Amino acid sequence: MAVTVAQMTKGELREMIEASVERKLLEMLGDPDEGLPIRKAVRDRLLRQKQAISAGERGEPLEDVVQRLGWE
Repeated sequence: MAVTVAQMTKGELREMIEASVERKLLEMLGDPDEGLPIRKAVRDRLLRQKQAISAGERGEPLEDVVQRLGWE
C-alpha cells in the first residue's frame, strides 16, 4: 500500500531521506574499504551490534548524544 509524504511522521520521512541519500552516495562513490581486510576485534563488534539490533535493541538517538555532549 502506497503512503504519501503527507501521511508520514517526521521520523519516517527523515529515515526515508537518509536511506535515499546513503544509497545514492554509495552508488556514486562506492565503498572505499571494499576488499580490505577487517580486524577480528572490529568484526566481532560489528556482529554484536547486528545481533543487538536484530534483538530489538536500539542505539541512542543522535539528537540525544548531541544534547548530552553539549554540541548544540
